[in-house]
Amino acid sequence: MLFDLDGTLTDSALGIHNGFRHALAAIGRPEPTAEMLATVIGPPLMDSMRAMGLDEEGTAAALAAYFERYDAVGWSENEVYNGIEPMLATVQAAGARLAVATSKTEKFAIRILEHFGLAPYFEVIGGASANGSRRAKADVIEHVLGGLGIPTTGGSADIVMIGDREHDVLGAAQWGIPTVFVEWGYGSAEEAREARWSAPTVADLEKILTQAR
Repeated sequence: MLFDLDGTLTDSALGIHNGFRHALAAIGRPEPTAEMLATVIGPPLMDSMRAMGLDEEGTAAALAAYFERYDAVGWSENEVYNGIEPMLATVQAAGARLAVATSKTEKFAIRILEHFGLAPYFEVIGGASANGSRRAKADVIEHVLGGLGIPTTGGSADIVMIGDREHDVLGAAQWGIPTVFVEWGYGSAEEAREARWSAPTVADLEKILTQAR
């Protein structure tokens, strides 16, 4: 079972939004609007910067400023959603292998999960590479499956992706993996259309995952 991180396991909006504000201010751009910030959690950071109209040079400078702040304080502006740890314990006890597949830079994903005591639940914690060469969700999923020793050919009927954005749904679909869309994250109802299941609450997610075993 492959879990997204932001908007699925933890509410990371404060740190990410503050990071974008800092990054744009650092390169002399206006503060992002609430509408702009609503779109940035889920996609790769580089893609979100470019969607804000930054060219290659501006994107590189903004990313450097973002990561400087995020490394110092932004990663900790975060909290685990209620019920997540008991749910992970229950699903793991039922025999599932758990991993994280996130578009967040891998070192920050590991740091956050270790900080909140969730890292021991996961065999693999996979994320975007520091240089941005691995950032699309499908590429991250391929990386995580490799870490689990699971081939990506022939579909993956015994694997489930759990996430809150269409990037999770579509990225998993590239490998034949169905998705549980969690409704407490940052995605819209429209983004859930291609998901096989939808979970309004963590308790609902636990039921879906234990029944999927």
